[in-house]
Amino acid sequence: TALLEQQDGKCAMCQRAFDSSCKSLTPCVDHVHDVTARVRGLLCGECNLALGLLKDSVDTLLRAVVYLQK
Repeated sequence: TALLEQQDGKCAMCQRAFDSSCKSLTPCVDHVHDVTARVRGLLCGECNLALGLLKDSVDTLLRAVVYLQK
């Protein structure tokens, strides 16, 4: 697909190459969870799960970054 080519076959977040033989590296379509459902890009399963667990919250993600920098 065009999106896969634009991302050079890699996850938009972690930049690991997609690999359909590995469930965690299979491309997932990431989208905004509102009425627009706008597609943001392709993520690997792990990054997609991480965003979901963070409930797409930028504030929570930024707190996680601060925590990881300790």
